[in-house]
Amino acid sequence: MLYTMGMKRKKATPTEKRDALLAEMASLRGLLNGSLVQRYSTCARKNCACHTGRRHGPRLYLAATGEGGQRQTYIPAALAERAAEGVAQGRRLRAIVRELTALNLALMREEAGRG
Repeated sequence: MLYTMGMKRKKATPTEKRDALLAEMASLRGLLNGSLVQRYSTCARKNCACHTGRRHGPRLYLAATGEGGQRQTYIPAALAERAAEGVAQGRRLRAIVRELTALNLALMREEAGRG
């Protein structure tokens, strides 16, 4: 809904909704495409406790699929919150793309009906 002073509430048009979604999309500057994964691992030291069940970790990784398959990139603990925000922005971007697709299809149908 669009609200302006002194006017009644007006429902946003599909074009206005599309413009708002495109503006929101431009604001997603920290987005990361993928999922955050916690992993536990063993080290190279033969006598370490990690070889008897108590593994090192958890360590945070960004798992993302690229051209060569899935890649996992280590995320330092100091950047964990920032990475989580980036992944949330990536999810929002995918939702925006779905919404834009629906709006653009509706606009195309509307134009075809007029032509």
